[in-house]
Amino acid sequence: MEMSKVIDNLNTLIEICRDGQQGFKQAAEKVKSEELKRYFNEISLIRARMAGDLQAEVNLLGGTPEKQGTVIGALHRAWTDLKAAVGVSDESILASVESAEDHALKTYEKVLLEDLPANINHLVNEQYSSIRAVHVRVRELRDSGLYKVKRA
Repeated sequence: MEMSKVIDNLNTLIEICRDGQQGFKQAAEKVKSEELKRYFNEISLIRARMAGDLQAEVNLLGGTPEKQGTVIGALHRAWTDLKAAVGVSDESILASVESAEDHALKTYEKVLLEDLPANINHLVNEQYSSIRAVHVRVRELRDSGLYKVKRA
């Protein structure tokens, strides 16, 4: 197993976690529901911790950890900003969050197919499970019908 490849994979996951951290923080600022604001802020903090855990592993391997998210993540947040500016529903913001979580899951799945040291594989699997649980919860919230635009 090549440590430079492990470091590259971990840095990719750090970027994904930073995207999630920033994306959930931004979503919390855009939604009207206080319940969603609290939930999104909580998940933003969890993603920050996840990124920190991955950065610690990169440091232990002698690499330089990523400190920010991806360009794609920034573009997705800009799209969410635009949608919020035109007055879309919390349901629409939930749909955007779910889409971003789809991307995070796929990235984690790809990394989990790689040859990782056992302790790192365990950490990445735990984080993957956390992201999967959030993805399911966001989809449930979106599909609940509670966050649609109420028409008079």
